[in-house]
Amino acid sequence: VRWMMYWIVFALFMATETITDLLISWFPFYYEMKMAFVIWLLSPYTRGASLLYRKFVHPTLSSKEKEIDTYIIQAKERGYQAMVRFGKRGLNLAATAAVQAATKSQGALAGRLRSFSMQDLRSLPDQ
Repeated sequence: VRWMMYWIVFALFMATETITDLLISWFPFYYEMKMAFVIWLLSPYTRGASLLYRKFVHPTLSSKEKEIDTYIIQAKERGYQAMVRFGKRGLNLAATAAVQAATKSQGALAGRLRSFSMQDLRSLPDQ
């Protein structure tokens, strides 16, 4: 549970860090403070990640649980529909490519067979 809390808080930190890096990276000792914050999150003595998770993340997730479940169900349905749509499109592309390859190779095969006409065979020396 402790590691789950850490990774959730760390993931939220990483998501906000991308924005804060652009805005306040010029601040003196910014990177040192970031490193100290991550050590504070990770430390078993301070239990920073557990503290932040219990004070902020868990109450927010609990209050939005129904909305999150609705979004997960919608994403699942959309994902299934997208897989079916892309699967059909992929099969159509594969079938088209197979038909095109077959017609091209059939023309090449016919050309090879034409090269062995009777006139070509007559021109060969009798041996």
